[in-house]
Amino acid sequence: MRITEKLLGLSLLVLMAGCSSLNPFASKPTKNQPVKLVELKSALAVRSAWKQSIGKAGVYSFTPALAKDSLFVAGNDGAIARLDAASGREVWRIKAGMDLTAGVGSDGEVVVVGAAKGVILAYDADGKQLWKQQASSEILSAPVVGMGVVVVRSVDNRIVAYDAKTGAKKWNVQRATPALTLRNAPGMLVAGPNVYVAQPGGKLLALTLAAGVPRWEVVVGEPRGATELERVTDIAGTPVLFDKDVCAVSYQGRVGCFDAATGAARWTKEQSSDVGVAVDQRFVFTADEKGAVAAFSREGGQSAWKTEALGYRRLSTPASFGRTVAVGDFEGFIHFLSREDGALIGRVSTDGSPITSVPVIAGTNLIFQTQSGTVTALAVE
Repeated sequence: MRITEKLLGLSLLVLMAGCSSLNPFASKPTKNQPVKLVELKSALAVRSAWKQSIGKAGVYSFTPALAKDSLFVAGNDGAIARLDAASGREVWRIKAGMDLTAGVGSDGEVVVVGAAKGVILAYDADGKQLWKQQASSEILSAPVVGMGVVVVRSVDNRIVAYDAKTGAKKWNVQRATPALTLRNAPGMLVAGPNVYVAQPGGKLLALTLAAGVPRWEVVVGEPRGATELERVTDIAGTPVLFDKDVCAVSYQGRVGCFDAATGAARWTKEQSSDVGVAVDQRFVFTADEKGAVAAFSREGGQSAWKTEALGYRRLSTPASFGRTVAVGDFEGFIHFLSREDGALIGRVSTDGSPITSVPVIAGTNLIFQTQSGTVTALAVE
């Protein structure tokens, strides 16, 4: 099963992260075969707005960073590029000089990536290196940048903040890590004066950017079961802020929305996912590890719809895009579902490799990055 390929004890994770045997994208036999796709008469017109290649992701997952009118992308071989988000035009491209493991984080002024052996590299908006720092262990989560601060989370669950311009260390927070965790990249989100950090063990943590002081910590997924495997409840993907709510989902746990200021639960519902959520004015969308896509009411968490038409296709984090919900799969297809009832209404192909990155919405374009490094911007007409 996909999820067992992503499970690893912390001690092994720190020592062996990056080994090909731990590749969550590897094709392995499973008793749950992916649903075969049938010919689909598209109910919407989807066209390619632009396409670029940045290089393969290897065993890691890279998500583009949108900042103002620029899109920053990276690949495992050290390539980092700044693209015009509307046209895909390459503004600059550099080589980091070492393999990369996580990224990209940017506020438009500073661009940050995680490199091999826990190295942190920061560049200015023109691609000139600003500083270099050393994390305590490997970095799988994309760094985040906001209010002059860079926040980095390493796999030993140490969260460290640096001055965005100089790289000087500002604060650090250490959180406990369960014996068994998902080998994924629990995300972080900077919003206003806070950074929201997805945690192993099903917790969501809010810290002040200025000093790393905990604002609140809530349990999204409560560990249950007799074995360590049954008790894995890591937060999946990146928390999403919408209006005054921050929403998240955990593996073998729950999906829910919480007050961004206090952490008070708006609502939670039983759900399991190893990727993140999408949120819009009306709904919260999830894709579970069995390939089911579901929509919940953002206001109260009531179930709006659920579809299993993409069963076991190893889906990416969904994206709410116009009247559709878009999600990528392990064969590089991007599927469009009706936002109102979950019906499949469109499909496009990319380069045939898995899509594990979080989709990015840039104006009228929906952007995906594949494991083979194709960055595709789609427009729905």
